[in-house]
Formats: sequence, structure tokens, C-alpha cells
Amino acid sequence: MRLRALLACAVAVAAAAPASATSRPAAEPAYQRYVALGDSYAAGPQIPEPVPGSVPGCGRSTAGYPALLAAWLRVPTFVDVTCSGATTAHLTGPQAVSGGVNPAQFTALTPDTDLVTLTIGGNDMGFGRIVETCAREGRADPGGAPCRAYFTRSGTDVPAADVAAAGRRTTALLRRVHELAPRAKVVVVGYARILPEGPGCWPLMPFAAGDTAYFDSVERRLNDSLAAAAAATGSEHVDPYRYGTGHDACAAPERRWVEPLLPASPAAVVHPNARGMAAVAALAWLAAHR
Repeated sequence: MRLRALLACAVAVAAAAPASATSRPAAEPAYQRYVALGDSYAAGPQIPEPVPGSVPGCGRSTAGYPALLAAWLRVPTFVDVTCSGATTAHLTGPQAVSGGVNPAQFTALTPDTDLVTLTIGGNDMGFGRIVETCAREGRADPGGAPCRAYFTRSGTDVPAADVAAAGRRTTALLRRVHELAPRAKVVVVGYARILPEGPGCWPLMPFAAGDTAYFDSVERRLNDSLAAAAAATGSEHVDPYRYGTGHDACAAPERRWVEPLLPASPAAVVHPNARGMAAVAALAWLAAHR
């Protein structure tokens, strides 16, 4: 009950004021240097306001969970290198995006870094491709499960195999994070719940009735792989999915943490909105204090 109250409070506070309004200096902040790593589920594309001076194509927002967390912790040095479209490969290599190049994200890690957050893996499994395919196939056969049939037609569940491979890479990369920032508390942050139980919500998310459960199972596999990678490397783990019931993309606009393909609040389609980012930031804040 206390956690749900904290989440509700975090959403209300974040909606009422930008992150900069809470960033007053503190005498003894818990952390001195925070580095945020990851993809669009950390960056917060299309949520006002963009981070000044950041690479435009990365879509970093001052309402993304890393910016909120940094403000709430009053961290003196905050380095946000998250970038929309990032895969595990972009943690160690550069990423070309609209408006420039995001350097390898690990270059931000230093021996004096004492807090790291990481959200990664969705693009490794082809998140955007799966959404696009499920929407296309769903329009052709709304009562069936054509997307599942499409991705398993070879006899292998392709997204499941991609998730497993991404999980192995993430585990190895987390070990490297601990080497590059040996003093840091490392928090692996999962993905917010996208779809509810049941047939879904046509046309907001035009997936076939049987594909809603399939897509949800793929997301749960991804979150499970992140939990396993965190456990294997002595990292903390945050699981927003657990708290997403009633806040998925099919929920009422005022309750959603993730926007559907037809969004009602500023956010990239099938991505967290400001409320969702605030909820994730609250969970990350708790993990930072464990």
C-alpha cells in the first residue's frame, strides 16, 4: 500500500512541476555522479520538454525517469546518455541518429560514478518491428492470432529467441558496467506494462484478439531476462510491469502510463508518457535507497 501511494504521489508531483523545479541542492546527497544508460523507454521521446543540448534524434526528455530521479536525488553530476533506438551494441559503440551521433554510452562511465541506471533490450528483440507486424496482421485477422503465427512460422519463436540472446548480452555488459564504475549502485530498469489481459483495445492497439496475450508474453520474457541479468551481476532490479495493471495502453487516458498507437498524451506511440515515467522514477528511487 505504501508503494502504491508513493507511485501516485510521484505521478502527481511530476505532473505539477518540471524536473528542474525540484533540483535544489542538498548538503549531503546520497549520490554524487549518476549516469543513465539505455533506450527510448528511458529517454522519453516526445514528452515535453527536450533536454537542452542533447542529440535531437535521441529524444531525451526532462520528464524521462532518469531526469526525474536525478532531480529527486539532487545529484550534483547527472550524465544522461540514453538514446531512442539504442540496442546493447550502442552501449559499447556509437549510434547514428537524426541530428548527430550518440557516442558509445559506456564512455560516460567513470571510476567515481556511484549510480547507474540501465533500460535496454527492447530494440534487440525488434520491439518496433513486432508492434508494426502485430498491428498489420491484426487488421487482416482481428479474431485470430496472426502475429504469433507470423513469428513462429519457422518452428522457432523468433522474439523469444531474440530476448534470450539479448539477455545474455545484457548480463555480459552489466559485468562491464561494474568494472568501469566499481563504486556504483547499478539499477536495471524494466519495461512498463503495454497491454492488459484479455482481447485488448481495438483500434487503439489494433492487435488481433489472440495476439494481445502473445505480445504481452514477449514483454514478460524481456522483463524476466532483465531480472535474471540483474541477479547474475549483483545489480538492483526495478520491474514497472508489476505495477502496470490498469495503467496499460488500453486504460483510460488519465490512467495510462503507456500511450497506444493513437496517443492522447504527449509521448511516442507505445511508449511511456509523463505519468508512466514518474511512476518508473519512483520505483528507481526506492531501488537507489535499498
